[in-house]
Amino acid sequence: GKLLRRQVLRPERARHWGCRTMSSDKSSRTGLDVIYDRIKAAGPVTVADYMRECLLHPAFGYYMQSDVFGVKGDFITSPEISQVFGELLAVWVVAEWMGAGESGHCQLVELGPGRGTLAKDMLRVFAQFQSFLKAVSFHLVEASPHLSTLQEHTLRGQLAEGAGVPSDSQSQTTAETVSSSIPYKSCRLDLGPQVSWYQRLEDVPKGYSYYITHEFFDALPVHQFQRTPSGWREVLVDIDPGSSDKALRFVVAPGPTPASVGYVSLLPPGEGQWAELCPEGMVVAKELAARVRDHGGVVLVGDYGEEEGGRKHTLRGFRQHQLHDVLAEPGTADLTADVNFGALGRVIATEGASCHGPMTQNEFLHKMGIRQRIDVLLQKASPSQAQDLLSSYKMLTSPEEMGERFKFMAITASDKHIPTPFSE
Repeated sequence: GKLLRRQVLRPERARHWGCRTMSSDKSSRTGLDVIYDRIKAAGPVTVADYMRECLLHPAFGYYMQSDVFGVKGDFITSPEISQVFGELLAVWVVAEWMGAGESGHCQLVELGPGRGTLAKDMLRVFAQFQSFLKAVSFHLVEASPHLSTLQEHTLRGQLAEGAGVPSDSQSQTTAETVSSSIPYKSCRLDLGPQVSWYQRLEDVPKGYSYYITHEFFDALPVHQFQRTPSGWREVLVDIDPGSSDKALRFVVAPGPTPASVGYVSLLPPGEGQWAELCPEGMVVAKELAARVRDHGGVVLVGDYGEEEGGRKHTLRGFRQHQLHDVLAEPGTADLTADVNFGALGRVIATEGASCHGPMTQNEFLHKMGIRQRIDVLLQKASPSQAQDLLSSYKMLTSPEEMGERFKFMAITASDKHIPTPFSE
């Protein structure tokens, strides 16, 4: 049967957080053991803490382990579906650079680069514009040592589609390397551009930049809240006393918590019963807005979500292309929550920067010329290749697939510049 492609519900992961996890337990204990024992000793944890542990714990964190992208992983992302996706984003970058007067050196900064597929596809287009190729350097924000190695192999052209990183790789990156230097790794590609890796956005040099955050914000930890007769109360993760085995459950805090007190002004008004907030996403959005305001460039955000959240809790787990219980087997599944574009926009406005969009992925890709590019590729495609091209086109643009659920938003220093294709 047809794979449940997570992008329909959520897409390419993020790995930016410059935060420490609860512990660095290097033993053979499972993620459930570590989290269960912590709760037993210190009480329930926030949903944000739980997500952070599940995804980035050094010993069992989901992103710190095997290759989770592609058909053999747990989800497929837009760049993994079709090369055309990355090509169109590269065209967007080059068009913006040319529109700005080809103003010398610029940085291409990607947050949460996955396997490096998007950067590789963009690089292929950049090679057709020699003036831009000479002006650009790549800066990848990646907290996972394993994924940074995977990205380097992809960009160097040493990794076949679907293959894993060789175990004897000379460029394996360790957790110690990631935490000990800035950037923690760099190399120069055969085509010319320098590529550098950073654990946090704050470590990336400030300068004229094009920032790509594709399916990044949806994996940042969220706090969950539920409205009660006493006001908003935070949802926590606790031990399930009704289970004969080790198990976890969601509970509502009996009183105020630091998050419910600190973020109450940001919670939605009205009659909604549930809310999610992503403080780390707001911090990243403020940093991005301040960077383009002070140093120039544009931010392109591509993620799934809504213009306004607050109607429901959206936290989900995905494993092997199927929905997975978020509290079962921590660290073995991807966790994701909808992006609240409205909340991001309000934070960006506080920095004096301007937002454009969001617009649906269907509209963005068509305005960038996806149909024309597909038609060109179809002219030289075999019957099987043509079928794959049309299937990927449908997956990326159909309202029933990713076309409506995924959205794009741009950030500029002011509303004097409206980036392509938001001005149309």
